[in-house]
Amino acid sequence: MHTAVDDELVWYAAYGSNISPQRFGYYLSGGRPPSAARSVPGARDGTAPREMRAMELPGSVFFGWESPTWGGGVAFYDPDVVGRALATAYLITHEQFSDLVAQEMHREIGAELDLARLRRHRTIELGSGRYDRLLVVEEIDETPVVTFTCPAAHHPSLRAPSSAYLETIAKGLRDTHHLADDVIADYLGALRPFRDVAPLS
Repeated sequence: MHTAVDDELVWYAAYGSNISPQRFGYYLSGGRPPSAARSVPGARDGTAPREMRAMELPGSVFFGWESPTWGGGVAFYDPDVVGRALATAYLITHEQFSDLVAQEMHREIGAELDLARLRRHRTIELGSGRYDRLLVVEEIDETPVVTFTCPAAHHPSLRAPSSAYLETIAKGLRDTHHLADDVIADYLGALRPFRDVAPLS
């Protein structure tokens, strides 16, 4: 049974592959995304986001770790670095966000995150997993904008992402930020460890 807390709305700010609305949709509806090595179960509530918008977050993005899904590094958000972090924000429910985090961490869906605690402290860490640090990065009309990244003490080693992962981000930047390919290449090229990424086709 849904509760008022389950249905509380949050803005989820995606800066990696989920910056693409098509890619993010699989975390709600379930299935195997194109170019991914595994399927995801989807959220208990597969309803599409109520709203979507392009955002620029304070901080920057870097690529690291070694993804079994994509091969190569994946994106992480660093709020303490001066730079640009382009994102797509999705207005979803507390329950949907909880299920998203569970899927990203390869955990069973069903446990509800303590978003009231997150709003009080602005950041909480669930463990030492790669995306176990939750942050409130800003608010839109008093609704928190939340995202997740690596824990502060567990930064992964830098590693270049796969071409499929980069192209998924590029697609999201085209679809939500309406950027030209040369602008996308410049943005990605400014992110660690990329400094001279080739233009994307």
